[in-house]
This record gives sequence, C-alpha cells and structure tokens, in this order.
Amino acid sequence: MDWHSAIKGFQAYLKLEKSLADNSVEAYSRDIEKLYQFSEIQAIKLKPESITLGDLRQFINWVNELGMIPSSQARILSGIKAFYKYMLMEDIIKNDPSELLESPKIQRKLPDTLSYEDINKLIAAIDLSKPEGPRNKAILETLYGSGLRVSELTELKLSNLYLDIEFIKVTGKGNKERLVPIGAEAIKALQIYTASLRVHIPIKKGEEDIVFLNRRGARLSRQMIFLMIQSLAQTVGLKKTISPHTFRHSFATHLVEGGADLRAVQEMLGHESITTTEIYTHLDREYLKSTISQFHPRS
Repeated sequence: MDWHSAIKGFQAYLKLEKSLADNSVEAYSRDIEKLYQFSEIQAIKLKPESITLGDLRQFINWVNELGMIPSSQARILSGIKAFYKYMLMEDIIKNDPSELLESPKIQRKLPDTLSYEDINKLIAAIDLSKPEGPRNKAILETLYGSGLRVSELTELKLSNLYLDIEFIKVTGKGNKERLVPIGAEAIKALQIYTASLRVHIPIKKGEEDIVFLNRRGARLSRQMIFLMIQSLAQTVGLKKTISPHTFRHSFATHLVEGGADLRAVQEMLGHESITTTEIYTHLDREYLKSTISQFHPRS
C-alpha cells in the first residue's frame, strides 16, 4: 500500500469510526505525514505496512534531533499508534510495530489558574454599556461557571440550555455529549444576553440555534474570544498570560480546593480518564503547601 492511500483511509477511519473533529483529523494526518517524510529519506524507501519497531524508534530519534520537545514527540507517537491500530483493524498488517514503542518522559506542567478575585476583576472590567458587553460577560461567566472548552462554548446551542434546571448540554471531543451544571451567576448573565442583546441581532442562516454570535449574526471564533480575554487582562493589569482555557483550569482547581469529588469534576470537564483530572490534585497540594508556608508559625 502506498502512503497516500494509507493516510486517506486513516482519515476516513478517524472521521467515520472515531467521530473526531476536523482539527483532530488534521493533527493526526500531519503526524503520519512526518512518518512518510522519514520513510522517503531512507536508503530503502519504507512502505506503511513494512515499517518495523526498529524503524519507528529511528523515526522518534529523528524527530528528537529536529528539536521537537517531548510533549510534541508524545503527540506524534499517539498519532502513529492510532494509525497502526487502524492498519491492524483493516488487516493491512498482521502485527502492530508501534505496540512496544515507548513514550518520551514528559514532566507534567501544572496549568496556570486565576484566583477568584482575579476572575471577579476581569468580569467587572467588561463595559456593559457597549453592545457586546452583556455577551462578553455571559461568555466569561459560562467559561468559569461550567468549565467549558472554548470550542464547546462557540458551538453551544440555545436548544441545549436547560437553565430552569441549571444544566447545559455540551458537545465535547469526539462529538460526545454531556450534561454540565451551570451556576446562578452564569444563568443570570446568559438570560440577560439572550433577552436584551441577542434578540436584536440579524442572524445568519444556519446560526439560529448558536448562543454566542458576533454583530453580523455569525458564531464567534475561538480567536475572537481569546483576544477579548487578552484585552480584559491588559485593562486590569493582569501580568499572567491567560486564555479561555485558563477559566476551565480555574473552574476545576477551585472545585478541587473546595473539596469536590474528583470523579464529579471528571464528569463535568468531560475527561475520558481520571488521570487527566488528577492534575488538579497536584494543584490542590501546591495550594495547601503555600497556605502552610504563609500562615503556619513554624514555616
């Protein structure tokens, strides 16, 4: 099998079988394209089905020499493993050469978070007299009040708001749906935005059910939300580099610090594995350590 056919089949598998979003399919495809580039520079050109564990180890050394950081190498490795899982399922290969391929050791970086005071400052800095003010407040309250990913926020639908019972339905990674509780402040901000601002926007065809719209009636881009948050951070003099994801991290951290059950936080965040959520227990330990350092007389 040639590489182009293999990659095309892999893309179809990711879309149809795994229901991955276009961005994820593109990312996986780029990883396999790198393996294809590596195969092309070998003395004997390698076909997808003829690659061995030794070849894959040489490939990982090659990307390491290119200067890729361990986290990027680990992501590429994940793509390769998914590719050979597909090849195995399709009976193109009999043995998976990536099965014994080791991941590079990654030091887990704790995500940046905001204090409750910082979040209040950012929300208070929104100019509610401007047409986009109520919308921007509803965005920040929803990000912090429900821990949504920015892509989940931009795709949020009016028909999935169950504000009377304090829940919203969210479509996450892999088109998996989950119900997420939403707090009183976020509910209030959403009701004000939808009733006072959104009803007056001429809505673009196909966007009628999308919650957050720009003034032309189209859904917001992730970049627009990122720039709005950056602007607010500058307004209040916040020195941290923050993004929409910082609100998600803050949501989870404040829940864990307050004693929330880790499984409940996992469900709300839409994490497949509890291991992903466990990073917030590390954050909690750092918080406890700093509390002892600051307040304990023997510290």
